[in-house]
Amino acid sequence: MRTSITIAAPAATVWKALCDIDRWPAWTSTVTAATWLDPGPIRIGHRARLTQPRLGTATWEVSELEPESSFVWTRRSPGVTTAGAHTLTAAPDGATVLTLGIDHSGPAAGMVRFLTDRLTRRYIETEARGLKAFCEDAPHGG
Repeated sequence: MRTSITIAAPAATVWKALCDIDRWPAWTSTVTAATWLDPGPIRIGHRARLTQPRLGTATWEVSELEPESSFVWTRRSPGVTTAGAHTLTAAPDGATVLTLGIDHSGPAAGMVRFLTDRLTRRYIETEARGLKAFCEDAPHGG
């Protein structure tokens, strides 16, 4: 499942906001608490704890990283691994295209998709719109 949105801000601004997960609750209602569990800049193996309404608290671990461009983090539950992708693409006009995605794999993936697809779609669309508003608001997003 994917969603994309164009943000009228440079990729560096969007990347900074995306990696500052402690501030996610300020721009999206889909995260009520978030923190990195490991010190230092984002890297492969970096872990974060997120609390989300209706989904509870989970630990995510960065599994892929293209600095200033994209990261994928995963969480494992019995029977399913969920991967969340965050990708930035520079647009010719200086804007940034943000693409967010969620994929499930494993024996229970079909059931998880069946139970959560509508909520997941609503959450990633809300997150994309929230990050857009945050980054386009110069006093807070810049």
